Amino acid sequence: MKFIRQLYINNLFFYVLLGIIGLFACAFLFPVLYNAVWYLVYMLLTLFALDLLILFLAHNGISASRHTPEKLSNGDQNPILVQLKNYYTFPVLVTVIDEIPFQFQVRDFKIVRKIKASSQDSVQYELRPTARGAYEFGNLNVYVSSPLRLVSRRFQFDNRQMVPTYPSYIQLRKYDLIAFSNNLFQYGIKKIRRIGHTMEFEQIKEYVQGDDLRTLNWNATAKKNALMVNQFQDEKSQSVYMVIDKGRVMKMPFNGLSLLDYAINTTLVLSNVILKKQDKAGMFAFSKKVENRVVAEKRSSQMQKILETLYNIKTDFFESDFSRLYADIRKNVNQRSLIVLYTNFETLDGLHRQLPYLKGIAKSHLLVVVFFNNTELDALIQKKTETIQDVYDKVIAEKFAFEKRLIVSELKKYGIYSVLTQPENLTLDSINKYLEIKARGIL
Repeated sequence: MKFIRQLYINNLFFYVLLGIIGLFACAFLFPVLYNAVWYLVYMLLTLFALDLLILFLAHNGISASRHTPEKLSNGDQNPILVQLKNYYTFPVLVTVIDEIPFQFQVRDFKIVRKIKASSQDSVQYELRPTARGAYEFGNLNVYVSSPLRLVSRRFQFDNRQMVPTYPSYIQLRKYDLIAFSNNLFQYGIKKIRRIGHTMEFEQIKEYVQGDDLRTLNWNATAKKNALMVNQFQDEKSQSVYMVIDKGRVMKMPFNGLSLLDYAINTTLVLSNVILKKQDKAGMFAFSKKVENRVVAEKRSSQMQKILETLYNIKTDFFESDFSRLYADIRKNVNQRSLIVLYTNFETLDGLHRQLPYLKGIAKSHLLVVVFFNNTELDALIQKKTETIQDVYDKVIAEKFAFEKRLIVSELKKYGIYSVLTQPENLTLDSINKYLEIKARGIL
């Protein structure tokens, strides 16, 4: 029974058999072909038996193993490595069919590779998860064919693995040093002009490219005969809270990820930047109630605590209660802090319903509201119109896009900072805004 379960007859065998049947049909018209066709039948059966022998005679013809990251990064391409070792004394053609997690809904996964005799090889593919949670890999199936290609032998390796998918730690590594680079413009981060100096004097050092010329110390420059500047130390230990709206407005998908997951990935990256800048990072999420709270601190274990909290965020996408958010911040966030609120407003009326609570938060804290441009509307606006319906659709899209800009103006009127961004630029724009606030010393 095990032999039967491992045996698969390749298409080549059936193609040859179909050709022989055609020759038998021709033999009715040309009887001289009849005996020759039977020789072909015997030859096919002999090769078939030979192929079976050379494939199944070896007990362990091939070995394979799958190697995955310890955890997958949500929204990013994650490399999966399959290592293969050929114990046969002849080259083989292998077809790898991995039982990848059902969340990816991949129905046609197949990798074909030729491996030399008694040698090793590896194949790599990538997976992009679009939701946090546990992903279960099944068996690793390897189908092996000899140079005859008539039959295949299936090797199945019980390589079941459960791999959790966490918020995007790949982005975390990418932006790890972004706040301290002298070439920030390479990442699209704008330079911020400092207004005054609200920082403590730290030391006098030699001028390097990028230092503020206004900090030149002329007395030290004259003594050293080289440009010297005063170095100031940024104000530290300021509290920054990332607040994630996990209500239904954050369910909208872009490139497979929901706005909620974009906000979660950005919170992880921004928390790391905040801690590297010696500030205190904290977070919480809300919809019908406020939960998933991490108090703003500057401990070495803070990033791990934030990562685990972000991983465990779950929501039913209820209507968000901003009044409960306002009451919770007033009760639990006593020190003036920077509040970065990730939410979404599609219309000015939607903003006006929540504006009293946002104004209440902004009275005691520095509030930054981060919301999203609808990229599909942008594409509709740029599309060339050809029919009356296209014109109508374009006018409606421009109206909604204009309302987004009105929301920015409305928030600015009440001293509330805002970031209107596309989902794919959320991380970069959030870091920009934090560095701008930090540089201007307005917290």
